[in-house]
Amino acid sequence: MLRKTYDHVIAHAGKPHAAAWLFAIAFAEASFFPIPPDVLLIPMALAAPKRAWWLALIATLGSVSGGALGYLIGYALLDKLAQPIIDFYHYQAAFTAFQAKFAQYGVMIILIKGLTPIPYKIVTIAAGAAAFSFPLFMAASLATRGGRFFLEALLLRYFGEPARDFIENRLGMVTAVIALGIIAGFVIIKLV
Repeated sequence: MLRKTYDHVIAHAGKPHAAAWLFAIAFAEASFFPIPPDVLLIPMALAAPKRAWWLALIATLGSVSGGALGYLIGYALLDKLAQPIIDFYHYQAAFTAFQAKFAQYGVMIILIKGLTPIPYKIVTIAAGAAAFSFPLFMAASLATRGGRFFLEALLLRYFGEPARDFIENRLGMVTAVIALGIIAGFVIIKLV
């Protein structure tokens, strides 16, 4: 099943609608969806390494746009929308800790957390709830999310074929490592 899904993503990576899906997943992940856009960006860039920069730009714009929605959720709709999302993912302790840390560290949290596998929606909603400067939030989001996706694009652009061979020959192991990274991100959020 894993091989079939991977092959399906690779087969559709060059199609016109693939970029729209990447944007949508990046947008949703930054505000309410648990799956990171890297799950699409990596196989898409592997399938078409010459488009890696374009794909990184799409993921960045989607993530930063979704971050604006996450900020709005935290700022204007905390009680009605954000609290159910926080409760659904059991992030109340992490959310409270982030609010306190925003008061103290502000932009550094956005820059650091935006590069990690920690769910970015926590950062965006907490920034809005803390009424963090919106222009500064957007600038930091653009820097950190763009940095992350363009770094991935750089690696995939220049090491695409060897990386693709490695992934295809060890798909189960690579998927397990990615899953562990995502789980570790959730665990770190719970501990912080």
